[in-house]
Amino acid sequence: MRYRILLATAASALGLLVSTEVAAAKPVDLRKATVVSAGSTGRAVEVLTEEVDRRAQVLLANAERWNGIGPAIVLGTRVDIQKAYPTLAAALPASTQGADGFALAVTGSSEAPVVVAAGNDGRGTLFAVGRLLQELQLQRQTVEVDDGLRVSTAPRYQLRGHQLGYRPKTNSYDGWDVAQWDRYIRELALFGTNAIELIPPRSDDAADSPHFPLPPLRMMREMSRITDSYGLDCWVWFPALEKDYTDAATMANAVREWEEVFQALPRIDALFVPGGDPGHTEPKVLMTVLEKQTEVLRKYHPKATMWVSPQGFDAKWMEEFYGLLAKNPAWLKGIVFGPQNRADLTELRQRVPAQYELRHYPDITHTMRAQFPVPDWDVAYGLTLQREPINPRPVDQSLIIRKVQPLAPLGFLTYSEGCNDDVNKFVWSALGWNPDANLTDVLRRYSRLLIGGRLEEEFTQGLLRLETNWRGPLLANEGVMATLALFQQMETRATPAQKGNWRFQQALYRAYYDAYTRVRLLDERRREERAMGLLREASRLGTSTALDAAERELKPSPHERAGLELRARVFELAEALFQSIQMQLSVTKYQAISVGRGANLDLVDMPLSNAPWLLERFAGVRKDKRRRSRLGINQF
Repeated sequence: MRYRILLATAASALGLLVSTEVAAAKPVDLRKATVVSAGSTGRAVEVLTEEVDRRAQVLLANAERWNGIGPAIVLGTRVDIQKAYPTLAAALPASTQGADGFALAVTGSSEAPVVVAAGNDGRGTLFAVGRLLQELQLQRQTVEVDDGLRVSTAPRYQLRGHQLGYRPKTNSYDGWDVAQWDRYIRELALFGTNAIELIPPRSDDAADSPHFPLPPLRMMREMSRITDSYGLDCWVWFPALEKDYTDAATMANAVREWEEVFQALPRIDALFVPGGDPGHTEPKVLMTVLEKQTEVLRKYHPKATMWVSPQGFDAKWMEEFYGLLAKNPAWLKGIVFGPQNRADLTELRQRVPAQYELRHYPDITHTMRAQFPVPDWDVAYGLTLQREPINPRPVDQSLIIRKVQPLAPLGFLTYSEGCNDDVNKFVWSALGWNPDANLTDVLRRYSRLLIGGRLEEEFTQGLLRLETNWRGPLLANEGVMATLALFQQMETRATPAQKGNWRFQQALYRAYYDAYTRVRLLDERRREERAMGLLREASRLGTSTALDAAERELKPSPHERAGLELRARVFELAEALFQSIQMQLSVTKYQAISVGRGANLDLVDMPLSNAPWLLERFAGVRKDKRRRSRLGINQF
């Protein structure tokens, strides 16, 4: 049971601190609740019913009308609930105005409770269900909510979305089938995501993947359909890849290629064309291309808007770009700020005409060579985990949101290369809704719903500790082993379903990988120190003897390696992740596209000392010795 906060008031006249305790919240049993729709609720009833059944093995009944007797969960817009059940509407907290907003309240008696979930609009009803699911205690045959639940909220940022690219580069998504995409998009929506950005069949990527369950355009169509089914906005990131759009044949082919996508997708709300990465077309040519493509786009999606970013533009092109915007092209809706922008958000807002909205495109997926690299990241991690590891960075992401996002008040669609940044996505969605929300509470709700209540607190702390694993020099970071111990305790308590949960597997993989890296780093540094000590004894031991002994230190036999049990568990978890979500952590084992694209299992034994360089020098010394011997020079 969770408890409400103690209210404290200072009695200054008496010089005393008087505490008033609010009555402890009591759990309300909803196992027998009927889910009632007040008006049209889209997929909200389906989502609530399925998610409760999936997590608690309790199938809630559905009804079109409330019989006035609890227990019940009544869903709908505030307007529809007011019309159908004014007494229930009266139990709601005052409305927080704004699109996507909602209110939640528990009313009725403990024997006949009623949960009211009212959206400010249709999509708000789905977000109300998402928040209710986050607040529920869902375990086997347990469906409970605190009797004091009262929420009224609306999002700070209008646009809260994520790019989901079905392409080989993303290291997992290329293996997902339609059902997996439906589940992931749903789970993002439960935390307030209201937009999904897709990637077309042709981009800066391989044309095919051995993991594709469907061809790219067919899956793109399915993802657009799923996005629309939840009432979310569908964006498309569409790079302009051709080298010369001034060539008439090239332009005609581009129109046909893009039109095929526009025609195939059931929903497109906006198109975003990056100025670079990939593509490199001069602004005056690019804007001509986009004006034509906007015309084609609106044949199939009349209300869709066009957006562009000045990514990769040099100073000359930036000035040209600003000059083109000064002419106020009516077909353009807004500008996107992301990685590789020469101007910062403040300058961009100052130079771009006010009629154009500004959207943020933050990189939440990379650790280095990135828009927001991990600060002071230890070289050992850089060598092994590299650029796209499993990277929960909740604290860093919260700082970025609170510092940078206010400069783009419309909102954001994040730049992502796969589910390695899953935690970061949910942090952005939750704090994009309310930047002032308590981060630990956000992670608790993430853990409660997506991992399971029995591990809620431990998993929350585990996510925070995974981030502190990356703080400062690894040699001095003893907390890495404490993080592992925490996750090992969770392993012993986890249910079979939790052990098969890919989010749990990802966190375990990182905890074991980090610990193995630290154990190796300590061992390899000690071995290097011993080897250098032996070399310093070469005058006494003899050069050959000293080299041989030093080499044995630097090249231990396989069974002498440090952390072998940790290493074995890393490989087991890599296999588990491939089986659960087709995560390709190895090129050789799982056909990842490249080692640099998250396939860090192939780097798990990357040397962390100067051993390779020293061994190369040893070979040179021996070679020189043999040469001297052939020349009859015996002193060595």
